Amino acid sequence: MSTVAVFVHGGRPDAIDTGRLVAAWLRARGHLVTAPRDEADLLGADLVGAISADTCDGSVRLVVAIGGDGTMLRAARWAFGTDADLVGVNLGQMGYLTEVEPGAWEEALDAYFKGLHAVAPRMMISAEIDGPTDGPAPPGSPLPPGLNEVVIEKQSIGRTIRLGVSIDGRFFTSYVADGLILATPTGSTAYSLSARGPIVDPSHRAILLTPVSPHSLFDRALVLDPASEVTVSVLGDRPAALSVDGVQRASLEPGHHVTVRATPHPARFVSFGNRDFHQILKAKFGLSDR
Repeated sequence: MSTVAVFVHGGRPDAIDTGRLVAAWLRARGHLVTAPRDEADLLGADLVGAISADTCDGSVRLVVAIGGDGTMLRAARWAFGTDADLVGVNLGQMGYLTEVEPGAWEEALDAYFKGLHAVAPRMMISAEIDGPTDGPAPPGSPLPPGLNEVVIEKQSIGRTIRLGVSIDGRFFTSYVADGLILATPTGSTAYSLSARGPIVDPSHRAILLTPVSPHSLFDRALVLDPASEVTVSVLGDRPAALSVDGVQRASLEPGHHVTVRATPHPARFVSFGNRDFHQILKAKFGLSDR
């Protein structure tokens, strides 16, 4: 018997319905099914037990995320630092992170418990702020890790900010821009891509530094060693906002410094060998075979 956590997109009835089917299927095979309290309320107390919505306690073997990439990001953040595996059932649009299609979840879970799968580690990143901040993160509290990216960007519409970048303790340059994105290879097809950042196979480890609308002759993205520590300093007199995987975590004032580094623990994505990253790109961008 295994403990399995189920995450669902609470705003999608099809995700909730699929979640109930998944929970019933797991229970019928003797597995203990849990979910964060909000999901547990949606799925029904007769199917799942409620657990902490903040962190995984380490007893969970598998996390099933039903929805889109946003649901998968939330599940990866929740399972961070544990050995829990992640399976995504795609009910969204892009589906870069969710491998299993809606009609194939039963086959996929059966294969997982038979050991017919591989685990693909996905690099995650963390952000550390040098001092007290305003916003959802209380002063001195650790920020949740990111699977896609850390973003430091302007707060005011129509006004750029000035950010200084140091790499491994050495000043590199400053940017006048709408913001800076520090992304993982997994995040290279998210916000960084829209800012003309490079696409990097998610099996690699690297930190991508991508400026957003820079007012500079040097406007290229950088692909850095995953062991690098990148420190972004808020210069000038305008504040900035810090977000991790699309969730705003802090408000930064001039003089604040944010250090971004790879985390020691990757996310553990389950792969069934039927998805190829290059084929996913072709499908998502409508690339021809000519």
